[in-house]
Amino acid sequence: MCGIVGLFLKDSRLEPQLGALLTQMLITMTDRGPDSAGIAIYSGEQEDKTKLTLQSETPETSFEDLAARLGAPLGIPVDVRVKSTHAVVTLPAGQTAAARAVLTDIDPSLRVMSRGDSIEIYKEVGLPKNVAARFEIEKMRGTHGIGHTRMATESAVTTMGAHPFNTGDDQCLVHNGSLSNHNSLRRKLRREGIHIETENDTEVGAAYLTWKMQNGATLGEALQSSLEDLDGFFTFVVGTKDGFGVLRDPIACKPAVMAETDQYVAFGSEYRALVDLPGIEAARVWEPEPATVYFWSHNAAPTSSEKAA
Repeated sequence: MCGIVGLFLKDSRLEPQLGALLTQMLITMTDRGPDSAGIAIYSGEQEDKTKLTLQSETPETSFEDLAARLGAPLGIPVDVRVKSTHAVVTLPAGQTAAARAVLTDIDPSLRVMSRGDSIEIYKEVGLPKNVAARFEIEKMRGTHGIGHTRMATESAVTTMGAHPFNTGDDQCLVHNGSLSNHNSLRRKLRREGIHIETENDTEVGAAYLTWKMQNGATLGEALQSSLEDLDGFFTFVVGTKDGFGVLRDPIACKPAVMAETDQYVAFGSEYRALVDLPGIEAARVWEPEPATVYFWSHNAAPTSSEKAA
């Protein structure tokens, strides 16, 4: 049993409140999974820039002079913004792979939480309220985001086992459920060159979607394919640079509820996660249908959803 939340803003006037709204939604889901928590915030792009979000068990030493230690061998300007055990590294576009290689050399203990032009992921062991406070999530602004509070079943309670999982540029996944074929699929994806770090079944789900999209599928098509290729029961919420998608397996035994207004689309494992959102009393509220892909994008009509039964 885990708790999932998601918020996609259609009204840009709400963007300064995104972190605060997501934080409150996630705290409400604490009793669904109190061992670890995480939030992905999509905060918009900087022209010709990309980002890596890093985590360290020893931030005092790992992040000291990191901008210089990383920028010098790459020959590029690097900016480092430290938030507790995490640091957001901003560098010129196209330098992600080179930066990761240098990071492995200068400090193998550093862990990459996310990569992309817009995404930042913050996650740690602990209650949602403590994790959110640690990283000052309430102060963050953005266009959309997803969050997760975990009750570990498939792997140990660790930072790397917490959700969201980022396996492709600006793409991440949170999951409630259990994938029974994740071990065989992990081996297959690794043979295909997909980087998977943990034994967590959710990371395999995220990596599967990355693999499908790298081979030409849209997110909607990748989610639809997962209904055939992933065994088990699951509710997925996926974040991308431009929006977010929702999918429940054909049995749909994991709870889910959605709400939509002219200002936003919201997702929660339970309705109580949504009750403090502005204008919720006038929202269209529904339970996502089984085996149906829903997707909203800032590059499409503001109330669009793609349904593929």
